[in-house]
Amino acid sequence: MLELKNVCYSVKDEQTGKKQDILKNVNLSFRDGEISVITGPNGSGKSTLIKILMGFEKPTSGRIYFNGEDITGISVTERARKGFTIAFQQPVRFKGITVNKLLELACGKKLTTEGMCECLSAVGLCARNYIDRSVDGTLSGGELKRIELAAAIAKGGEVFLLDEPEAGIDLWSFEDLVKVFEKLHDKTVIIVSHQQRIMETADKIVLFDNDKLICAGRKEEMFAKIAKQPSLCWRNIKES
Repeated sequence: MLELKNVCYSVKDEQTGKKQDILKNVNLSFRDGEISVITGPNGSGKSTLIKILMGFEKPTSGRIYFNGEDITGISVTERARKGFTIAFQQPVRFKGITVNKLLELACGKKLTTEGMCECLSAVGLCARNYIDRSVDGTLSGGELKRIELAAAIAKGGEVFLLDEPEAGIDLWSFEDLVKVFEKLHDKTVIIVSHQQRIMETADKIVLFDNDKLICAGRKEEMFAKIAKQPSLCWRNIKES
């Protein structure tokens, strides 16, 4: 189980010198074998929370526990060793690294063509067309996004942190993306998304607004609340 207790995060405004709160007193738990979707308007702290969970940012106050162990102060590398895996909202480009090398670096071992095919086909890509390509500007945003997800699958782990994984994914391959989440259902999966179809895969939905955790609950309960104020976070994939 992954738990956040009274987690706060603030930064100093460079112009005014005043403290700006990004997250306030967040108390959340994410269970093993549970898919959680964090949603809410832009600027409400969703992506910051993902960075804090992975260790890229440290909370101003509060603690983070993983399976009862306080991991608040440990590094990104240490969290990766404990089974944390992340896919960013904007995929990183690696000049000079091929797709097959990236997948092998992610999983830490030599992969067979069959193994690469399994990772890439899970995100709707043909290994034959991609394993020797460079992870650089020659790939589209959607291709980079899918390759990043393939690398996350290759790495594996116990906790998957996915920040708007649907960004750049076309409608045709969207259902493939949903199937990836469903295959990870025995892990702790935390997804930042506005998309209704992704929310439908969730066990729990977490709603943020104005740097605060508004509420969290089971999917059915939260759907009813979101339906009453759809402008807050709801965006259908067909409209994107």
